[in-house]
Amino acid sequence: MLYKTYQSYCHRLQHDMYFLTSNSRLNEQVVDKIILQLNRVYPQILTNAEAEKFRNPKASLHTRLSDLIKHLQKKGERHCQEFYRALQISAEQLYNDLPSRKVLSPVFFLACFSVAAGFALFWYCCNSDTKVVARARRILGFSPIIIGRHVRNICMLYLEDRSRN
Repeated sequence: MLYKTYQSYCHRLQHDMYFLTSNSRLNEQVVDKIILQLNRVYPQILTNAEAEKFRNPKASLHTRLSDLIKHLQKKGERHCQEFYRALQISAEQLYNDLPSRKVLSPVFFLACFSVAAGFALFWYCCNSDTKVVARARRILGFSPIIIGRHVRNICMLYLEDRSRN
């Protein structure tokens, strides 16, 4: 499954819901702490009545947590973001193990690697050695799919300008 670099908090929460509700990853105390934080620190996120509903000990923890997540998703992006903030404060290790967080780390690595590779190519192309410029022009000439036609044309113009000087 391919992921966008940016995912909304609601989509992330939908993706993480099974992880959070399975295998008793969150215990009663942590869930209550999250609910109280969403109620007391951010009262516009959960009202007193909603907080009492989600803290009801008569319902199973799995049901209460599932209902809370669905409720926050219906309320919108900011509510889901505050849930993640409360989860990070209450259970940081679990927050770091979320599937949506694991997806974001390879994307970050690829972005950093791409920037580093771009700088390395630029530095390689800026060398005044004519053999290097000729090789770089050959590489750039055959790479419209990799870097895009417009970027390739700009790089080729830059290399031609450098070779004239």
